[in-house]
Amino acid sequence: MRSLVKINDLVLKGDFEEAIYKNQALSEYHNNPFIEALPPIFDEDDVLERFMVTPRITMQDKQGTTNIRYHVLKRIKNFIQPLPIHFEVERRLSTLIRRGYLARNPLDKTFLERIRVLHQLREDEDDSHKFINERLNYIRSTADSLSIIGISGIGKTTAIERLLLMYPQVIKHDMYKELLFNRTQIVWLKIDCPYDGSLSTLCKSFFKAIDDLLGTRYLEKFGYLNRITSTMLLHMTSLASMYGIGVLVIDEIQHLLHSKNDQEEMLNFFVTLSNTVGIPTVIIGTAKAQRLFKGNFRQARRAASDGAIIWDRMDETSEEWEFFLETLWELQCLKTSSELTDDVKKAFYDECQGITSVAVCLFILAQERAMFDEDNDNEIINAKVIKKTAKIDMQIIQPMMKAIRTNNFQEMIKYEDIMINLDELMLNHKRDSELEGRIRKGFKERQHTLDYKRRDMIENLCVEISALGIFNSLNVIDIKNLVTKIIGNNSIETDFNILKTDAIQQAIALNQQKNVKKEPKIEKKESLPLLLLRTKAVEKKQHPYDLLKTKGYIKQPLKEYYFNY
Repeated sequence: MRSLVKINDLVLKGDFEEAIYKNQALSEYHNNPFIEALPPIFDEDDVLERFMVTPRITMQDKQGTTNIRYHVLKRIKNFIQPLPIHFEVERRLSTLIRRGYLARNPLDKTFLERIRVLHQLREDEDDSHKFINERLNYIRSTADSLSIIGISGIGKTTAIERLLLMYPQVIKHDMYKELLFNRTQIVWLKIDCPYDGSLSTLCKSFFKAIDDLLGTRYLEKFGYLNRITSTMLLHMTSLASMYGIGVLVIDEIQHLLHSKNDQEEMLNFFVTLSNTVGIPTVIIGTAKAQRLFKGNFRQARRAASDGAIIWDRMDETSEEWEFFLETLWELQCLKTSSELTDDVKKAFYDECQGITSVAVCLFILAQERAMFDEDNDNEIINAKVIKKTAKIDMQIIQPMMKAIRTNNFQEMIKYEDIMINLDELMLNHKRDSELEGRIRKGFKERQHTLDYKRRDMIENLCVEISALGIFNSLNVIDIKNLVTKIIGNNSIETDFNILKTDAIQQAIALNQQKNVKKEPKIEKKESLPLLLLRTKAVEKKQHPYDLLKTKGYIKQPLKEYYFNY
């Protein structure tokens, strides 16, 4: 039996859709079913509506007992605030997917030729990896790549996952312009680099992600231990073409530095992904990952052909930080609403340094401290509470925060995950003040629209239902569909707890239905006729021989055979 390595089970999954083809604004996108089946190109309003998540904290929540409000505070962990850099990443991702399909139009003759060549190479995989580049050279479809580099906790992974989920993940095609077109299209695939940093394990993660999505067995077929990386890349190329994979997102690439991989080998791997496999790639990592792209400028440029986004922390004086903090500050669940004074702003930034995940964590912990501090009867958050919270409750990250706060580069070297290379700051994201103003205005407007309120209720209700962890047969899509239906059938003024109770009851019923369907049906097998007759004979206190003879099961040889003969 082929032994397989342990692969991470956590795979981001999106929606499955039937293909609906849409008119395209650009001529180069015409007559390409993979592009026409995608959602229309998103504008800023689309990103704003679909991206932001503002947890719901009502007046009733704020009036609850301390132990209840403690639980309510945990909702703030789901807070996502749209920022200018999110719009930049969305635009890059949108063009990356569509332009990647230009050279892989499934109706094009070169695409069909590519499939034919790949099939021939797979037939002789023992030697094919030696000349795959030469065979595919004349139908090469170089795809663009994008790298996103930033300190830990800045929100890179959350942002890219949120943006990916704006697209369906799998699209089923049946007919295109009255022609039979039976294809399964995977729009995006996201995998994490393994902790051991092995390129071989990374390839296996690719196979497993497709298996988890489609119920296939490619990991078992192509990922056993004695497979070399180049051979697995051949099969990745084949699957990428077969399923029309739009973009491959590889997160946590700094893990590759943990292994014994040669840097040249790692760069060649990513270049091959783009050139030979033909998948547009988004590479995400911390500042430590920049070491992968140093020393060989030509290959580094090809491994990130669509450029790099250096995702730095928010500056204290920026409109971006001001907007983020004002929105976050509204999510208080204390007896007294604390004012966001200049002293509080300064103390808060000083302790989180504009890192989003640290800021959200600090805000939650500061409220918890205000709730349970005997010397703080009015539950006020001030500069003193913030500093005390950071010092005691966030003690573990204080050395890192101090290194950032003091710009002590020697100390930063100890914490490479939080260090941004000054040589790359010229590529840093430019803060767009005009865009920032439009986001702020649009955000405030949508907070008061019925459509936003419904979306907000759906988002928060889905999070709370999923967090219960008791619905083993329901996936994210099942819960979202159920919650959307409940919200749609009720008034926007309906109390959230009533909706939650209704959702839990319906989820329990749906979960039970799915469990019943999963249980194997035990077919009732009828007993053999002879055994049935024997049973009847015993019940009638009759000899089985007599009943079998009466029913014609016992033949009379002399009568039936001899005389016929």
